Amino acid sequence: MKYVSTRGEAPALDFADVLLRGLAADGGLYVPEEWPRWEPSQFASLAGLPYADAARRVMLPFVDGAIEEERLAEILDGAYETFHHPAIAPLVQLDPGLFVLELFHGPTLAFKDVAMQVLGRLMDHVLAERGRRATIVGATSGDTGGAAIEAFRGSERVDIFILYPHGRVSDVQRRQMTTPEEANVHAIAIDGNFDDCQTIVKGLFADHAFRERTALSAVNSINWARILAQVVYYVTSAVALGAPHRPVSFSVPTGNFGDVFAGYVAHRMGLPTDRLVVATNVNDILVRALDEGRYEVRGVVATQSPSMDIQISSNFERLLFEASGRDHAFIRQAMSSLKQSGAFTIGEAVLGRIGEKFSAVRVDEQACADTMARLHREAGYLPDPHTAIGIAAGAEAVASSEAPMVALATAHPAKFPDAVENATGVRPALPVWATDLAEKPERFEPMPADQRAVADHILSHARSTAFEVS
Repeated sequence: MKYVSTRGEAPALDFADVLLRGLAADGGLYVPEEWPRWEPSQFASLAGLPYADAARRVMLPFVDGAIEEERLAEILDGAYETFHHPAIAPLVQLDPGLFVLELFHGPTLAFKDVAMQVLGRLMDHVLAERGRRATIVGATSGDTGGAAIEAFRGSERVDIFILYPHGRVSDVQRRQMTTPEEANVHAIAIDGNFDDCQTIVKGLFADHAFRERTALSAVNSINWARILAQVVYYVTSAVALGAPHRPVSFSVPTGNFGDVFAGYVAHRMGLPTDRLVVATNVNDILVRALDEGRYEVRGVVATQSPSMDIQISSNFERLLFEASGRDHAFIRQAMSSLKQSGAFTIGEAVLGRIGEKFSAVRVDEQACADTMARLHREAGYLPDPHTAIGIAAGAEAVASSEAPMVALATAHPAKFPDAVENATGVRPALPVWATDLAEKPERFEPMPADQRAVADHILSHARSTAFEVS
């Protein structure tokens, strides 16, 4: 299988090259040249399988020979051995027709582990085969950074630099990034918000000389392998609830749009999906875009769900590409307009195609807190604030559809103890195996929101700076 850039000016690559490249050379995002399509019997055959076995079957058509099937199976087995629940992604029923998919049983207590533990092992395998090193640079609003560092800490072939907004992530999220002692780990606290961090990272990838000199790679959700690994839990949860014999809906707490796009990929594979609900907090650019047809950046408001305090949802580009009939020119124009003016218009036809499968719901701070309190009171369940937003948005859709609704639980409540305690009166505790986190010394580099300063820091610390800038 080959992968093409959404912007149409980069060469098509196979899975292994896309894995290492991350962002396309033209600034676009990679998607499969053609979507593999499954028969209903193929989905049904996953019922009752161990999660790693189901993951192998789902991912294999997309990997398509770039990694041998036996080696892929070993990678997946190793990735999911790090989880603290035998089901990996268990379903919990909250109300009639409403379920929570718990994705926080990995080593950093966030859904990012489900993909990142796979990604780290995939990259190590491909780099070892090619005798190469890589430098990973990523931006995080909280969970991606910790999950990426956990996946790559101690790697002999990868140096990892994670940018996070200083003072805008939870204590647990920060400590997961700043307490690892391995020399290949570099946490950078940026004086700004997540979008500032993401802008710097995108700028570094656009600097071709820097990119080649450092063998730059990405682990944010712009990396296709991250999206692919997330497709698996849409498929396994839907099959557990009766697919392919009945459709299932999903409500996804969304910031960067990567997780909900993985649900769209499952739909394109043939999974019978009723609705994909984009659940946002008050930073509601995606709700406005889908309601009004105009994607327009506004100021970011700090909330109790900081991983969703985002205005630039990078993976939305992938959906626009598909909904526009793979119109490269439209994507280039829209992304250029976004960069220049902070906005672009989505045409009526494109918006209509998105609306066939997607809905968007805004959940404000009070509704988020009320949802946490209600679930604790009525069901004895403690969701984190991001999960509460997904549940609140999903609950709106349950009444209007016979399809079961699955809300994605993206983080353990102990990652956001203040917000949970304020809403419920209960302060959630970390799992026993993670309780020493608060005792470890922290190590990070505070820096301004300046691309040149970050680039100089990377150049002075990365082991992959094998090429001189011409």
